[in-house]
Amino acid sequence: MRKAVFPGSFDPITLGHFDIIKRSIRLFDEIVIAIGVNAEKKYMFSLEDRKRFIEETFKDEPSVSVITYEGLTIDLCNKLKAAFILRGLRNPADFEFEKAIAHTNRKLSGIETVFLLTAADTSYISSSIVRDVIRNGGEYEMLVPKAVRIK
Repeated sequence: MRKAVFPGSFDPITLGHFDIIKRSIRLFDEIVIAIGVNAEKKYMFSLEDRKRFIEETFKDEPSVSVITYEGLTIDLCNKLKAAFILRGLRNPADFEFEKAIAHTNRKLSGIETVFLLTAADTSYISSSIVRDVIRNGGEYEMLVPKAVRIK
Protein backbone atom coordinates (compact mmCIF):
# COMPACT_ATOMS: atom_id res chain seq x y z
CA MET A 1 0.00 0.00 0.00
CA ARG A 2 1.38 3.40 -1.01
CA LYS A 3 0.69 5.82 1.85
CA ALA A 4 1.81 9.46 1.80
CA VAL A 5 1.79 12.13 4.46
CA PHE A 6 1.16 15.69 3.25
CA PRO A 7 2.39 17.88 6.13
CA GLY A 8 1.77 21.59 6.56
CA SER A 9 0.14 24.24 8.67
CA PHE A 10 -2.71 24.79 6.18
CA ASP A 11 -3.48 28.23 7.63
CA PRO A 12 -5.69 28.08 5.61
CA ILE A 13 -5.78 25.37 2.95
CA THR A 14 -5.54 27.00 -0.49
CA LEU A 15 -6.50 25.99 -4.01
CA GLY A 16 -2.80 25.20 -4.51
CA HIS A 17 -2.94 22.63 -1.69
CA PHE A 18 -6.25 21.35 -3.09
CA ASP A 19 -4.68 20.86 -6.52
CA ILE A 20 -1.72 18.90 -5.13
CA ILE A 21 -3.97 16.65 -3.04
CA LYS A 22 -6.46 15.96 -5.85
CA ARG A 23 -3.69 15.02 -8.29
CA SER A 24 -1.92 12.84 -5.72
CA ILE A 25 -5.01 10.68 -5.18
CA ARG A 26 -4.07 8.80 -8.39
CA LEU A 27 -0.54 8.22 -7.11
CA PHE A 28 -1.19 6.94 -3.59
CA ASP A 29 -3.60 4.48 -2.00
CA GLU A 30 -3.89 6.70 1.06
CA ILE A 31 -3.06 10.34 1.74
CA VAL A 32 -2.85 11.63 5.29
CA ILE A 33 -3.06 15.40 5.46
CA ALA A 34 -1.08 16.17 8.60
CA ILE A 35 -1.57 19.56 10.20
CA GLY A 36 1.57 20.35 12.14
CA VAL A 37 1.33 22.14 15.47
CA ASN A 38 4.06 24.63 16.26
CA ALA A 39 3.60 26.27 19.67
CA GLU A 40 5.81 29.18 18.62
CA LYS A 41 3.79 30.07 15.55
CA LYS A 42 0.75 32.39 15.63
CA TYR A 43 -2.03 31.09 13.41
CA MET A 44 -4.93 33.02 11.89
CA PHE A 45 -7.28 30.02 12.10
CA SER A 46 -7.65 27.65 15.03
CA LEU A 47 -6.42 24.09 14.66
CA GLU A 48 -10.04 22.91 14.78
CA ASP A 49 -11.06 25.28 11.96
CA ARG A 50 -8.11 24.27 9.78
CA LYS A 51 -8.93 20.58 10.29
CA ARG A 52 -12.63 21.19 9.56
CA PHE A 53 -11.84 23.14 6.36
CA ILE A 54 -9.81 20.21 5.03
CA GLU A 55 -12.21 17.49 6.17
CA GLU A 56 -15.13 19.29 4.55
CA THR A 57 -13.17 19.86 1.34
CA PHE A 58 -12.28 16.16 1.00
CA LYS A 59 -15.37 14.58 2.58
CA ASP A 60 -16.07 12.64 -0.64
CA GLU A 61 -12.51 11.27 -0.97
CA PRO A 62 -12.25 8.06 1.07
CA SER A 63 -8.49 7.78 0.55
CA VAL A 64 -7.87 11.18 2.19
CA SER A 65 -7.77 11.63 5.97
CA VAL A 66 -6.79 14.54 8.20
CA ILE A 67 -4.86 14.46 11.46
CA THR A 68 -2.90 16.86 13.64
CA TYR A 69 0.57 16.20 14.98
CA GLU A 70 3.55 17.61 16.85
CA GLY A 71 7.17 16.75 16.35
CA LEU A 72 9.11 15.47 13.38
CA THR A 73 7.25 14.53 10.22
CA ILE A 74 9.44 11.43 9.79
CA ASP A 75 8.39 10.22 13.25
CA LEU A 76 4.76 10.60 12.19
CA CYS A 77 5.47 8.73 8.95
CA ASN A 78 7.07 5.88 10.87
CA LYS A 79 4.13 5.75 13.28
CA LEU A 80 1.64 5.67 10.38
CA LYS A 81 3.79 3.31 8.28
CA ALA A 82 3.85 5.89 5.47
CA ALA A 83 6.76 5.52 3.05
CA PHE A 84 6.30 8.90 1.37
CA ILE A 85 6.10 12.58 2.21
CA LEU A 86 4.15 14.63 -0.30
CA ARG A 87 5.13 18.25 -0.98
CA GLY A 88 4.04 20.85 -3.49
CA LEU A 89 6.44 23.17 -5.27
CA ARG A 90 5.41 26.61 -6.54
CA ASN A 91 8.77 28.04 -7.55
CA PRO A 92 12.56 27.54 -7.44
CA ALA A 93 12.80 28.98 -3.93
CA ASP A 94 10.35 26.31 -2.69
CA PHE A 95 12.48 23.65 -4.37
CA GLU A 96 15.72 24.79 -2.72
CA PHE A 97 14.11 24.90 0.71
CA GLU A 98 12.29 21.57 0.32
CA LYS A 99 15.29 19.80 -1.21
CA ALA A 100 17.37 20.20 1.96
CA ILE A 101 14.53 18.90 4.12
CA ALA A 102 13.92 15.95 1.76
CA HIS A 103 17.61 14.95 1.80
CA THR A 104 17.67 15.15 5.61
CA ASN A 105 14.48 13.12 5.97
CA ARG A 106 15.76 10.42 3.62
CA LYS A 107 19.13 10.29 5.43
CA LEU A 108 17.47 10.01 8.85
CA SER A 109 14.65 7.64 7.97
CA GLY A 110 14.78 6.35 4.40
CA ILE A 111 11.43 8.02 3.74
CA GLU A 112 11.17 9.45 0.23
CA THR A 113 9.71 12.87 -0.53
CA VAL A 114 7.57 13.15 -3.65
CA PHE A 115 7.29 16.62 -5.16
CA LEU A 116 4.41 17.77 -7.33
CA LEU A 117 4.52 21.06 -9.17
CA THR A 118 1.53 23.27 -8.53
CA ALA A 119 -0.70 23.97 -11.48
CA ALA A 120 0.13 27.16 -13.37
CA ASP A 121 -3.17 28.74 -12.37
CA THR A 122 -2.54 28.21 -8.63
CA SER A 123 1.23 28.59 -8.40
CA TYR A 124 0.99 32.17 -7.13
CA ILE A 125 -1.25 31.27 -4.17
CA SER A 126 0.20 30.84 -0.70
CA SER A 127 -1.44 30.70 2.70
CA SER A 128 0.41 33.87 3.73
CA ILE A 129 -1.01 35.74 0.73
CA VAL A 130 -4.50 34.48 1.57
CA ARG A 131 -4.11 35.60 5.20
CA ASP A 132 -2.97 39.04 4.05
CA VAL A 133 -5.98 39.37 1.72
CA ILE A 134 -8.33 38.33 4.56
CA ARG A 135 -6.68 40.69 7.08
CA ASN A 136 -7.18 43.57 4.69
CA GLY A 137 -10.79 42.78 3.83
CA GLY A 138 -10.10 41.58 0.29
CA GLU A 139 -11.94 38.96 -1.73
CA TYR A 140 -10.13 35.75 -0.79
CA GLU A 141 -12.81 33.26 -1.91
CA MET A 142 -11.21 32.63 -5.31
CA LEU A 143 -7.99 31.49 -3.58
CA VAL A 144 -9.38 28.79 -1.28
CA PRO A 145 -11.79 25.84 -1.37
CA LYS A 146 -15.44 26.60 -0.61
CA ALA A 147 -15.12 25.19 2.92
CA VAL A 148 -12.86 28.11 3.92
CA ARG A 149 -15.28 30.84 4.77
CA ILE A 150 -15.01 33.57 7.38
CA LYS A 151 -18.17 33.95 9.40
